Amino acid sequence: MVLDIVTSIDERWSDRLGLVEYAVEDTPQLPDDWEPGSVPLASLVRGTGTHPSRLVLFRRPLEHRAADRIDLEAMVLTVVVEQVAELLGIPPSDVDPRYPEDD
Repeated sequence: MVLDIVTSIDERWSDRLGLVEYAVEDTPQLPDDWEPGSVPLASLVRGTGTHPSRLVLFRRPLEHRAADRIDLEAMVLTVVVEQVAELLGIPPSDVDPRYPEDD
């Protein structure tokens, strides 16, 4: 599921994205002073020089928030699209037509 979403978005935007490493980790490592009640779903680190950008999805927080597999797929799509939009500096709805537009 994650691979399919990432592949379709990366293929569409690879010329503008450059090299991006995508990864899935179980949970984020939070600093001691992190506010309770908020756990990130992903981490994005912009590339510099010869280091690629890195987008990491956190599996357990995503699964915890999803009601079922369909909900999980929608959540993964949303998170990936929002992070890629951040990298590109464009609205998420421009990154992927499946992203819900604000009304």
